[in-house]
Amino acid sequence: MTAELVRGQNHPLSDIRLTIRISAGAPVLAGATLGDENGTVHGAQWVAHPGAPALPGIEVSQRSATEHRLAVDLGALPEAVHRVDVFLALPPGAGAPPRFGAVPAPHTAIEGLDGTELVRYTLTGLDSEMAVLALELYRRQGVWKVRAVGQGYAAGLTALFADQGLREPGELAAAVHEAAAHGPSRALPAPSTAPAPQDTSQAVPHDASGGAACDTSASAPYDTRAPEPSHAPASAMAESARQDGARNPSDARAAGAVARDTGARVDYTHPGRRPHATPPPAAAHTDGRPAPPVAGDAVGWSMEERLYNQVWGMFEDLARTTAAYRSAVDFADSRLEKELDQALTDPRGRLGTAGAIAREAAHARRTQLVDQARAVLDRDLAQLTAESEVVEPALPPAYAGWDNPVWHGYRMPTEPPMALRLGDLHLPESIPLRIPMLVRLPLERGLWLDSGPAAAPDGVPDSAELRHLAMEAATALAARLLAVHPAGDFFVQVIDPAGAGTAAFAPLTRTGVLAAPPATGAAGVTEVLEKLTRRVDLVQMALRGGAPESLPADVGTARQLLIVNDFPHGFDDRAVTRLRYLADEGPDVGVHLLLVADREDAAAYGPLLDPLWRSLMRLTPVPDDHLADPWVGHAWTYEPSLVPAGSQIVQQVLAQVARNLAKHRQSGADQR
Repeated sequence: MTAELVRGQNHPLSDIRLTIRISAGAPVLAGATLGDENGTVHGAQWVAHPGAPALPGIEVSQRSATEHRLAVDLGALPEAVHRVDVFLALPPGAGAPPRFGAVPAPHTAIEGLDGTELVRYTLTGLDSEMAVLALELYRRQGVWKVRAVGQGYAAGLTALFADQGLREPGELAAAVHEAAAHGPSRALPAPSTAPAPQDTSQAVPHDASGGAACDTSASAPYDTRAPEPSHAPASAMAESARQDGARNPSDARAAGAVARDTGARVDYTHPGRRPHATPPPAAAHTDGRPAPPVAGDAVGWSMEERLYNQVWGMFEDLARTTAAYRSAVDFADSRLEKELDQALTDPRGRLGTAGAIAREAAHARRTQLVDQARAVLDRDLAQLTAESEVVEPALPPAYAGWDNPVWHGYRMPTEPPMALRLGDLHLPESIPLRIPMLVRLPLERGLWLDSGPAAAPDGVPDSAELRHLAMEAATALAARLLAVHPAGDFFVQVIDPAGAGTAAFAPLTRTGVLAAPPATGAAGVTEVLEKLTRRVDLVQMALRGGAPESLPADVGTARQLLIVNDFPHGFDDRAVTRLRYLADEGPDVGVHLLLVADREDAAAYGPLLDPLWRSLMRLTPVPDDHLADPWVGHAWTYEPSLVPAGSQIVQQVLAQVARNLAKHRQSGADQR
């Protein structure tokens, strides 16, 4: 299975004879540097480049090209070599791209001896850089790993070589470019099975003090040199997004990158952000400013699908650029700690001013690195904010917030939507930028609006207010579901045993959009659950028997949302069992659950209800950072999609829904 790396992430290598494939949208030169256990490159003889393409254990191309194959035999490297850094650079001169931001994002892949792809990494987020450190192969405790680096250098190879400690980096960079411009063009074959010969004339001297440092983190940032801006957002895809099938941007990644904007700062050439033929990408400004973002600039068969994929792309971009920023800060902190330890280790630095100067310099370097990383993050956030300002007004009702003008022109849809907005997501670094939280329809899981006390600082409402907010959020969500489905395709029922939600559910009851009045008392709870359990059983049997048309006349096929307020009040053991059954079996046959409850109120049931809570997606009526993606490990803050204070938009939309339902019922009666 191929591992797609996030910037700063590492991955073990199962083979020692490898092929590194590099593809770019414009000719680039490729090379590699060899470093000892400290990452030190001890001279030009440690650099494989077009003028010196073959070193023990590695061979590179001899000319700039859009495709490269680097042959690597880790077993043939000199014993003193612990690191192999693969770099790319744009050739100078007229006609060449001025920066990596003007060409499609370079893509790297590492293959084993049998051609199996082990690792891939797309270098997104590059802008003004002329050279980039793409990959690092390193040995720790006898095991070889690869790390996705993506460290760019606006000053080109000269800055890259200088950062690696090489003397006279300018002369070496000029020699590399000169050799690439005149060398023969060829693609290297995969490494042979025979051991690579030891070229003693270019052998790297052995360092008798060699020893490998412990690899303390599988996702630690690049930790041997100070990164120079800019760092690229990581290019991984959340596994939870893959379940969306061919419509999800993750499936578009395989098609490769397409150049579309030569000035964009957030890299829209990432394979997952491939533009669609409609609408066409905006042209860049002639003065070099980024092209304005375009709503629907993603893959998809319809505008709705393109907007859905674009929102997912914005989520990915925000996750990647934040991960890169946090990785850079972690690197700066670890470097500061290392430098302070070195200052304390040296007895000469413990007394006098030398130690204080060293510590002050270390803190200054840490501040500089963090400031550089923050500048890159702010740049990406500015571009994402500009995109959000264009995308939000273009969203259809199913995706739009309640403050979106699209609701004022609401009309009954003719088809159900492909997704629904449950709220907004943001990260601490991204405020005020918020990304719509879209989930695919039909819902695969029930929803739970947690009305319990929030684990948040000052300003959190009290328990009674939280319960009321949770009921209002449930009402807004039910109204949205009714509004975005054609009349008669979706119904809502409410269980409110104690009548505690009468005021909050008033917009639903006054407009008459509910399938029946809210059920109250234990008898009402039993009646509704019994009817829905029967419906689920009959529809399941009909589908399994291949005869859905054989359902009784009183059993409809329209999807239904059951809102249960103040659970478990009014529920006996039998009712609880039926509710669990609906949560497990209902979504497959069109019965969906929305639970408004405080888990502590059900504590008397003990672990009996644990499966129920786990089966539901937890939402909150106030902002809460309880949603975590398994992709890069961010804890996202969720905010519900509530109606603006004083707005009557929900009542207006529900009134239109009620009129549509009345016409639908009348049409059905006329047909009978």
